[in-house]
Amino acid sequence: MTSPLRLAQAQSIDKIAEKAGIPLTDLEHFGRDKAKISLKWLEHASPEGQLILVTAMSPTPQGEGKTTITLGLSQALQSMGHRAACSLRQASLGPLLGVKGGATGGGRAEILPSVGVNLHFTGDLHAIATAHNLIAALIDNHLFQKMEPELRLDSILWPRAIDMNDRALRHIICGRGGPLQGVERSSSFIITAASEIMALFALAQNYDELRERISRILLGFRQDGQPFTMRDLGSVDAVVAMLAEALKPNLVQSTEGVPVFVHAGPFANIAHGCSSLLATRMALRSGDYAVTEAGFSSELGAEKFFHIVCRAGQLQPTAVVIVVTLKAVHYHSQTTAGHDPQLQAGLDNVLQHINNVRRFGYVPVVAVNRFPQDEPAELERLLEFCATQGCAASIVTAYTEGGHGALDLAAKVIEAAQRKSQMRLLYELSDTPMEKVKRIAQELYGAQSVEWQDHALQKLESFQTLGVDKLPVCIAKTPLSLSDQPKLRGRPQGFTVTVTDCEAALGAGFLRVIMGPVQLLPGLPKEPASTRVVVHHDGSISGLV
Repeated sequence: MTSPLRLAQAQSIDKIAEKAGIPLTDLEHFGRDKAKISLKWLEHASPEGQLILVTAMSPTPQGEGKTTITLGLSQALQSMGHRAACSLRQASLGPLLGVKGGATGGGRAEILPSVGVNLHFTGDLHAIATAHNLIAALIDNHLFQKMEPELRLDSILWPRAIDMNDRALRHIICGRGGPLQGVERSSSFIITAASEIMALFALAQNYDELRERISRILLGFRQDGQPFTMRDLGSVDAVVAMLAEALKPNLVQSTEGVPVFVHAGPFANIAHGCSSLLATRMALRSGDYAVTEAGFSSELGAEKFFHIVCRAGQLQPTAVVIVVTLKAVHYHSQTTAGHDPQLQAGLDNVLQHINNVRRFGYVPVVAVNRFPQDEPAELERLLEFCATQGCAASIVTAYTEGGHGALDLAAKVIEAAQRKSQMRLLYELSDTPMEKVKRIAQELYGAQSVEWQDHALQKLESFQTLGVDKLPVCIAKTPLSLSDQPKLRGRPQGFTVTVTDCEAALGAGFLRVIMGPVQLLPGLPKEPASTRVVVHHDGSISGLV
């Protein structure tokens, strides 16, 4: 169903490509309103524009509208006469049908076609899950056929993947039914967005790099203690073949015709939480400004964008936006609208995120995503608070007014970009993993200390010969708190974060560090978002956004 707030129906994707400077010869159509872009286009595209990063305060479980703000900001920039583009992650079916619903913005700041993008789109996520599960099948066949080099059964690190929230698959036994059914062993499923294939796919910038990243995936250890990688398993190019078409970024549009590159979708609470480097490169080549978002809040997606994505792609944003809502401020103040004029705990949370962005070298612009129920006096209190912190802040109504509702934000972002801020990183790759984790936890979370459980220490020790000391860290933790405990709202003090596990994601090129009770395969809530989906008599679908 068409949203009553949309400004227009989708334009032909050929017109959007022309606006982005992409010739039709580099376009591979998926119907009238979406297409894939050949990687060859980057070889002769325009010089790169300026990169704007959108992050947020600690969210509520429903999210605070980063995608809506990202799209609204790009539309505002376009209406001011600038060439603008967006780079965004693809939705996962897990949260789409679970708690959060769609991931395409909303109202007059939405991706078109929203239903198509939210569902199967051009098949990229299915390709990623298939590539992941091909490796799982090859591992079990390697065991069944007793092939060399011999893989130690108790060392296997590779799970299976599914793009669905299904807690019943977190721990499984495979190979049941006797010797003809394979080798019986314990295993698990993770959500596709948590797959290392998803992470390395999002970071690879060409087919050769994709092949190299896949070939070095750590699958377990041999009987002699040496690492067992995809090179040992073979079929590297078969896995690349599963991803060959998917590696081409997808082009769609916003409600006001801004080119939007939607590609890859690693979760920021589990992986690095950003759209693909290829999509970001294409957005940068398509306009004066490219607006991208990093999942969840500044201590998650933004931290990983700076430390992992900017390092891998040699990127440097020129401005950073923090999305704030009164809903989230109340959530972290643990109160309701109109009952706490000070909103202190929630504002303390905002302050932590402002300070986090400052640590990376930027004075952020705060975008207050306005909801109809917001109290004017509380909005004014929020703006005053940002002013006391030396931050420009703007109330944004992009949901109801599109780009027009983000014009003030766009002006402030342009002003911030003109400062020519220099990005700073919090750690060197030469620092030890423990030093890297401690720096992030203390400076960005506000933790007092970091505790490593014995299991995590043993895993880290087993990875020492693999060169993980020189890799960035990718911390998996709850997005609902600055800590690793989802119920610690606001800006907690004096807390300890606990490392429960770690994984050597050699293909992705980072050490994944798991803190607290985070799940790599989420479950569905009591009333999942899937109950709101309606398919109408004409085949149109509503309830996904």
